[in-house]
Amino acid sequence: MEDFSFLKDLAIILFSAKAFGIIARKLHAPEVVGEILAGVIIGPALLGFVSETDFINKMAEIGVIMLMFEAGLATDMKKLKQTGLKATAIACAGVFVPIILGTILFMCFYGFGDIGSEQFYKGLFIGTIMSATSVSITVAALKELGKLNGTVGTTIVSSAIIDDVIGIIVLTFVLSVKDTNTNVWMIILKAVLFFAVAIISGFIVYQVFKWLDKRYEHTRRIPIIALVYCIAMAYISKTFFGIAEITGAYAAGIVLCNLHDAKYVERRVDISAYMVFAPIFFAGIGLKVSFETMNLKLLFFSIAFVIVACLAKIIGCGAVAKLCRFNFNDSIKIGIGMMTRGEVALITAKAGLAVGLITPEFFTGVIMLILFSSIVVPILLKSMFKKQPAAD
Repeated sequence: MEDFSFLKDLAIILFSAKAFGIIARKLHAPEVVGEILAGVIIGPALLGFVSETDFINKMAEIGVIMLMFEAGLATDMKKLKQTGLKATAIACAGVFVPIILGTILFMCFYGFGDIGSEQFYKGLFIGTIMSATSVSITVAALKELGKLNGTVGTTIVSSAIIDDVIGIIVLTFVLSVKDTNTNVWMIILKAVLFFAVAIISGFIVYQVFKWLDKRYEHTRRIPIIALVYCIAMAYISKTFFGIAEITGAYAAGIVLCNLHDAKYVERRVDISAYMVFAPIFFAGIGLKVSFETMNLKLLFFSIAFVIVACLAKIIGCGAVAKLCRFNFNDSIKIGIGMMTRGEVALITAKAGLAVGLITPEFFTGVIMLILFSSIVVPILLKSMFKKQPAAD
């Protein structure tokens, strides 16, 4: 008999995510906080009603792709151009400060090794995991606050996207220690080629959509075709260029953000994302939490891992933002906005596990970091924007 238990899992996730999202909102916290906590409660960590499955992971992947597409559609191109160089500088600090601090942290707990030793590279990989930024949760929080297309919001999203590209190059370099077949220069070339293809093809696609927009204004076929383009770009970026699919989805949104019907497309996409895919993505983070392999040393390391990883982003990104002439409050907002970790950190950790740079128990710290940053960042951003609005 065919197994339909995935429908039961889907019903439990959607109900609990929305219920806890409403509770979070009543408590003046962002809904995404409640949705993540729902995943922890119904998942293996506590009640065990739902476990991770391939179906849930795929649905969650669609959720994060749609969130990033919406972020691209909501982007103010004028502000993006204004923040381009600043975002690149902030992204560089957001990668290299965590790598340095993460390497030192690992060796403080598990022993120091000479540069080039296996111990050193394991520490370097822990730092690489710390360097990964997942902007999707920050995007959801900024969107809820109505700050996504402001100068600070645009800078955070732009920095996170650039951070992702730099992170891929760094990850490839670190993995090349274990895999001699990895060609770092080829990865760099692919990243450059992706953005070249995205810009050239984007110009053509924009002209086509401009014609469709004029001919079929405010009709459902525009959002449907736009979503097809988003998913295609996510697939192309990952499959042919080795760039994260969320980067391809964001690029698709950027291409279409100047359309007359961009807001209409965003609203239509948001309906599906809000009802189904986004709650599964956020609850899915909570489902990954498990305490089975925990011991005292690992607990202390995991706590230190979370603290250092969060402070590294605030210090690195916040300091460079201040150097880029953002005021102190906006610099802290940018640092906090870059703190979130999610699917990128998990993908990085899994890649390290596959080549033996880390062992499975280190996933505890990664999950704790994702959970902590995913819950704390929206709360901190809401508090900071309430006290001190961004200088747009």
